[in-house]
Amino acid sequence: MIESDTIKLLRECDAGIKMGVASIDGVLDYVHDEILRNYLADCKSEHNKLKEEIQILLDNYHDEGREPNPMAKSMSWMKTNVKLVMNESDETIADLMTDGCNMGVKSLNKYLNQYKAADERTKDITKRLINLEEKLAVDIRQFL
Repeated sequence: MIESDTIKLLRECDAGIKMGVASIDGVLDYVHDEILRNYLADCKSEHNKLKEEIQILLDNYHDEGREPNPMAKSMSWMKTNVKLVMNESDETIADLMTDGCNMGVKSLNKYLNQYKAADERTKDITKRLINLEEKLAVDIRQFL
């Protein structure tokens, strides 16, 4: 049970990080304010560091991880592009990213509760990812 929950939680973190990095990549070219750009770039860098930790653990379990849900990824891409076409502003970007962070925090907490038997290292990574998402949402509030 521990190994099964650990792998499942690692997969969800993996998919969440991929979604987060793709979302940041999707808006970075539209950012005007250097502070906002730095917040996003720093968050992306931290996501990639956690991704490396997760990949090592997944490799130990001989698991390839998980890609984000294609429908969720497509819907996110469409929402981002439609909103940016209508209003290419830092406020729009902060709004989109805040929504994404909130969805990530909600999902990760759900999975943390669902996979209670996961090992402590994996739970710690999940909590760090949650904290990273929460921090970005707080940091970019000034742009809303």
